[in-house]
Amino acid sequence: MAGTKKADKPNFFNDVYEVARLIPKGRVTSYGAIANYLGTKMSSRMVGWAMNGCPKDVPAHRVVNRNGLLTGKHHFNPPSRMQQLLEKERISVVDDKIVDFKEKYWDPNIELL
Repeated sequence: MAGTKKADKPNFFNDVYEVARLIPKGRVTSYGAIANYLGTKMSSRMVGWAMNGCPKDVPAHRVVNRNGLLTGKHHFNPPSRMQQLLEKERISVVDDKIVDFKEKYWDPNIELL
């Protein structure tokens, strides 16, 4: 991620993907946490945009909104696929929200020190 220019969207997207690939199975993070880790705290929507078109090896299902809601589920085919992938990793979801979100939350600013 060194040498990344904020204005360079492809590099920003690649940086987002690199961070998302580091999220351990059974854990989740938020768009804002990734943005903050990358030094662009106000760009959580851009992180969401990156996740919308991410490569298949990026665990996009592990990235949710700041409240643990599966706001990106509509980009999965079918939309229930996001929840299925999370549940396969033993993450419970009720009404499109992660149960025990705080316990499952992975913060790259803490975990990647």
